[in-house]
Amino acid sequence: MLRNLFSVNVKPLIGLVLLTPIIVNHSPAVAQEQSLKVVYPRTNHKTSSDKIFFIGTAPQTGQVFINDRSITRSQAGHFAPSFPLKLGDNKFTVRHGNQKIEIVVTRVATEPKIPRGLAFAVNSLTPAVDIARMPDDRICFSAIAPPDGKVSVRLGYRNIRLYPQPQQAKLPSNLAALTGTNQPYNKQMGGKYAGCTVVGRSGNFGQPVYKLDLKGKKFTQRAPGKVSILSPAILQVVEVTADAGVARTGPSTNYSRLTPLPKGTRAAITGSEGDWLRLDYGAWINGKETQILNGAIPPATVIRSVGSRKFSDATQITFPLQVPVPISVHQSDRTFSLTLHNTTAQTDIIRLDDNPFISRLDWQQITPSQVRYTFNVKSEQQWGHTLSYEGTSLVLKLRHAPRISRSRRKPLSGIKILLDPGHGGKESGAVGPTGYPEKDVNLSVSKLLRDALVKRGATVVMTREDDQDVSLRERQKIIAREEPALALSVHYNALPDYGDAENTRGVGIFWYHPQAHSSAIFLHNYLVKKLNRPSYGVFWNNLALTRPAEAPSLLLELGFMSNPSEFEWVVNPKSQQKLANTLADGIVEWFKTVR
Repeated sequence: MLRNLFSVNVKPLIGLVLLTPIIVNHSPAVAQEQSLKVVYPRTNHKTSSDKIFFIGTAPQTGQVFINDRSITRSQAGHFAPSFPLKLGDNKFTVRHGNQKIEIVVTRVATEPKIPRGLAFAVNSLTPAVDIARMPDDRICFSAIAPPDGKVSVRLGYRNIRLYPQPQQAKLPSNLAALTGTNQPYNKQMGGKYAGCTVVGRSGNFGQPVYKLDLKGKKFTQRAPGKVSILSPAILQVVEVTADAGVARTGPSTNYSRLTPLPKGTRAAITGSEGDWLRLDYGAWINGKETQILNGAIPPATVIRSVGSRKFSDATQITFPLQVPVPISVHQSDRTFSLTLHNTTAQTDIIRLDDNPFISRLDWQQITPSQVRYTFNVKSEQQWGHTLSYEGTSLVLKLRHAPRISRSRRKPLSGIKILLDPGHGGKESGAVGPTGYPEKDVNLSVSKLLRDALVKRGATVVMTREDDQDVSLRERQKIIAREEPALALSVHYNALPDYGDAENTRGVGIFWYHPQAHSSAIFLHNYLVKKLNRPSYGVFWNNLALTRPAEAPSLLLELGFMSNPSEFEWVVNPKSQQKLANTLADGIVEWFKTVR
């Protein structure tokens, strides 16, 4: 599973999110003395989903009832039916013979409750945290109040009228793409008021004061956050202190990631929202990953000559700068582009000799403050890159293709492959109907795959060899240190509460950088065809174990722990061995296609 799917009192999520895992008793895949068991959900589970599935098992003979409804089971007696949920507490009774399990699932509302009477909805006034903007930036305010009221907000000496808003489509979570339910939907809800303004002068304007006029009665309330307008003449400058500062499209972890900022990057602050800082090139970063450089002026640099050095396994390109500036990377089949922000080109000389990977380097001043360097590459397959600042010089390393053996007996000789058995230690991952944890099958299959790859000549590195805790950051560091030709994170899948656990199955593969796309498509199709398994799909996904740029990095979801029938295939030792051999063969065949 991608990460901690099942959690106590939290809606289960697919994705690399840090949630508290359910602690399960590690039982064998097939219990010696099978009895009625429900491994998910636990009682008092809370979710915002409008339905829930039950994962469990019972003796093969007899029927299992949930709230007096007979449910379908696999040949081994496992089940995963879904049931609708109403808002509030939902009581379920699971029965088999004289055994009974009672479970309460609470569906919580996700929308603020429209108040009755003279009041604003709880936590509906914005800004919810302190914000800062540049002069003439648009600042918007919103509140939820009774639909027949009049709402305004006072910011400093100006009053802004807020108007009732027409119905707006709601967007589901990104995770909805994994269940095929990612369509906008309309939610009947009134009472939202909104309006915007701009402020042309700098200053601290304090907490906006909201006013509600309802049937002649008036009510005022301050927003939680304060509003400040920055002075363009005295912008603060920050330096990135994290090894790879996480740049995003907006001020929270809900927003998409952009190219990470190398340690030492400097930029001016042009806005803030709570702990988040807006940098001068438009991205946001959490302030905890930076430090203020007192007295520094907004960074800007020129760039002149660009130099390169060719090594046996990589080409290193050095961009000499006056100050470390933000960067953006764009990778495609035949190009690798690097954009330097707050930079003006004076580049008149570039040395780049005949190169096994790069055919040509071009550059262009695309805006007055952005320079783009584009590497035209000789192969559609790229093998990884690193970016770092050494002093004020930006150093880019582009890896060359590995030397691929011509040996029929040992076709992977000279190839290093990294295997990451997902989860481990206190993180069980998903659980099957018997309570068997994903982390155990991840490790078993990874060891079988390791042995199969070694037989084919590969050098294999494992991120863990036993049941131990290995953090996501540590796994990323191992990939960066080892620089394999291919990195595979081995997982088995499960679904959010609104998924159809009873009918969803199959092989899925996740990638992030374009350099990993070819292997994702090839290995997915190979496994589906050779094993005659269902396809779950190939997904672009921004996950901790697909993000490493040092190598083509994939996350494999080889089947569903939550599917009653597929679980039997997942834990079958003969099926595991066949899967490992087939995947190893697929890796051999993929390397043949990229020679």
